[in-house]
Amino acid sequence: MAMTLRLPPELDEKLEALAAARGTSKHALVLEGTRMLIELDTKTDTAVAIASGVRSRYAELLKRLEDA
Repeated sequence: MAMTLRLPPELDEKLEALAAARGTSKHALVLEGTRMLIELDTKTDTAVAIASGVRSRYAELLKRLEDA
């Protein structure tokens, strides 16, 4: 699916410089950044779910430690 991405001039200049330094295109960098953001968000959701499970599973123990 095609889309138009409008960047503020300052961000576009930084993206252009990074693309030149890496020898790649701005398009490739935007794809890489998008993938990284999605992966990070997915990992964050997983970590929150695990922490919630730990909190539920060990609620009594955590309360005793808190009161100690």
